[in-house]
Amino acid sequence: MREIIFDTETTGYAASTGRIIEIGCVELLNGTLTGNTFQRYLNPERSIHPRALEVHGLTSEFLRDKPKFIDIASELLAFIGDSTLIAHNASFDMGFLNAELARVNLPAIAKERAVDTVALSRKLNTHLAHHNLDALCRAYGIDNSNRTLHGALLDAKLTAEIYIKMKQEIKAGAF
Repeated sequence: MREIIFDTETTGYAASTGRIIEIGCVELLNGTLTGNTFQRYLNPERSIHPRALEVHGLTSEFLRDKPKFIDIASELLAFIGDSTLIAHNASFDMGFLNAELARVNLPAIAKERAVDTVALSRKLNTHLAHHNLDALCRAYGIDNSNRTLHGALLDAKLTAEIYIKMKQEIKAGAF
């Protein structure tokens, strides 16, 4: 079974007005990370909200010479294929991904294809006060010490490690 864990960094918080500035994907095959990844920085052709800049640190100057979403859309869709998509706060990432696809006249990806690790954590980890990546890395003993800012590929890798641990819990009957 092939699954793609992905994350986005964006210009802001609303998919209707914001743009993806980084997308990172990692491949999971039969529950094992393969090392196969897809990561691109993107020129959003608009400014970045100051609060979003604080989260990821990606500046308009850095992104100015990067490709636009339309330039990488077919390569991204080929990487994703028909795999299940896993994301931490999937409604956010899927919302932005589908908004970008709509802007370039490509069909949306069905929301039913996505698994949300936040929702899964809320079911598995009822004892936790928070279900963000940092809290889940602590809960599952995953080293995230090199994560000072959000980054799509790094966050996708951390989400993949968390997801693998969650699936192990489910198989062990902890859920």
